[in-house]
Amino acid sequence: MQPVVQTSDEIRDAVDSGRPVVALESTIISHGMPYPQNVEMAASVESIVRQRGATPATIAVIDGVCRVGLSRDEIEALATREQVHKATTRDLPWLVATGATGATTVAATMHLSHLAGIRVFATGGIGGVHRHASTTFDISADLTELAATPVAVVCAGVKSILDITLTLEYLETVGVPVVVVGSDEFPAFYSWSSGRPAPRRVDTATQAAAMLAATWHGLHLQRGICIANPISADDEIPAKEIDGVISEALDELSAQGITGQAVTPFLLSRIVERTGGRSLAANLSLVKHNAALAADIAVEYSAITGPATT
Repeated sequence: MQPVVQTSDEIRDAVDSGRPVVALESTIISHGMPYPQNVEMAASVESIVRQRGATPATIAVIDGVCRVGLSRDEIEALATREQVHKATTRDLPWLVATGATGATTVAATMHLSHLAGIRVFATGGIGGVHRHASTTFDISADLTELAATPVAVVCAGVKSILDITLTLEYLETVGVPVVVVGSDEFPAFYSWSSGRPAPRRVDTATQAAAMLAATWHGLHLQRGICIANPISADDEIPAKEIDGVISEALDELSAQGITGQAVTPFLLSRIVERTGGRSLAANLSLVKHNAALAADIAVEYSAITGPATT
């Protein structure tokens, strides 16, 4: 049987030598932004990671092979192909078995990062407990992956289309450490604050990296860590403004009967339309902001642990 996970030589060398690596998801390329902004965003995020001293590892499934560290041509293909599946962890076996192509969500990216030995991952926002989950049972696999996979996820909090309060409760129940960088309030993706208190706070990448080391190497807790990095105040859409837009998009979602994996792309697309593109600009800003912080944390974590324990 051919290997189902292939790690690029650059990423393998970096991991083996203990140099800092930052994993990057690919769903944002295929399902999160229009072309060509998605390709420009992917190139810009990888460049930011390199500029701050880490190696970027964009992850996806290409023709049935899980690839850790994509080439420019592979990123271009993800951005332009019509048949790119949105893939969470449970989709990986099917993609491999059928030779299909899939862009990885937070959960799937975490799993493949862990297999490749990568400890730090940057994304936009994590999935969570959907609104009305008490009747739909719609809870993102991102949360169960965080409970089981020792990878730190640097994000702008929970996507604001979700129920942030219930998501934080879920993460507490399954024992996932959640910290906010530089704020006593938990962020809300497009907005600097959700109005909910931060479960815990750190103020520097060094403190965050020390927390990673304590979690996995000192305490031997085999679970993920959620590191929430609020969007810059200059780039945010205030919660009072975006909440009304989200409510309208949710009403339209319900009216059309859209469910499952189609929910998040539909809502994000409607929000882009209703904000005149401002939400897309905010999304671009926060993704870059998170990549920079993730690179700083990866550099500090590598300095703490060295090649023997990464």
